[in-house]
Amino acid sequence: MSWPDSIHAGETEQPEPLVRRVLAPNPSPYTYTGTQTWIVGAGKDVAVIDPGPDDAAHIDAILRAVGEARVKAILCTHTHRDHSPGSRPLAVRTGAPIMGCAPLVLADDGPRADAAFDPLYAPDHVMGDGETVAGDGWTLEAVATPGHTSNHLCFALLESGALFTGDHVMKWSTSVVSPPDGNMGDYMASLKKLYEREQDRVYYPAHGPAAENPHQLVRGMMGHRKAREKQILKLLTEAGPVAVPAMVDVMYKGLDPRLHGAAERSVLAHLFDLEQRGEALRSAAATDQGEAAWMPA
Repeated sequence: MSWPDSIHAGETEQPEPLVRRVLAPNPSPYTYTGTQTWIVGAGKDVAVIDPGPDDAAHIDAILRAVGEARVKAILCTHTHRDHSPGSRPLAVRTGAPIMGCAPLVLADDGPRADAAFDPLYAPDHVMGDGETVAGDGWTLEAVATPGHTSNHLCFALLESGALFTGDHVMKWSTSVVSPPDGNMGDYMASLKKLYEREQDRVYYPAHGPAAENPHQLVRGMMGHRKAREKQILKLLTEAGPVAVPAMVDVMYKGLDPRLHGAAERSVLAHLFDLEQRGEALRSAAATDQGEAAWMPA
């Protein structure tokens, strides 16, 4: 199978007997080719994971892929606008309950580089860590993975060893961790949690290709974040007090300008985590541009 360009928006692909994906028409620097909605089940009923944006053509495509089966549950990994808004029109058309992550409405502390939150998300049932929902030949278990957002869940398909990872782990890109809701300490703990799971055979993210060597991928992601942390501490020691934009200029040479804001948010998340651990602190003085400056503790 060719990932992820083997299908176009509105088309369906089946990577394994119990799993199908439908690609939404929302490509961007943050969503790659678009949101991948996952349909789980091959019998009389199915679950739909991350119905995506509130886009009529995409909802129609999901229902075509579902066919004659009953939608038993609509599951959301988290409440960014490219993941959960489609739950409402899909619930209206199928009568299925909206389940999964908790609702979240957050007043942000600055411009976001990631997708905005969905303030209208209203689940019929919030799933706790380890809770399951089952249908005809399939069982999905919620795996709490806060970090990218505080309410992020993954879903494990117990029958096949597949894990639907939302935005927590993606093969094509690292996840944006954007304060105040995104938390780097939580994100690293959630990566460790997945790394210690031996039962996951493959990861199906909401964006980009499947990860067929998931433990190797997670180990690399943890190493990447630790390397970024060391890079930040080195910059603070050599050049501090220093502001986040200046750090990004040094740390992300050649970065697509459209992703500069995302890089700033992730660096800020690292700094907040380092501050909490007593390894960095905010300078009493701001830079000439009015940015908060950071220094080693």
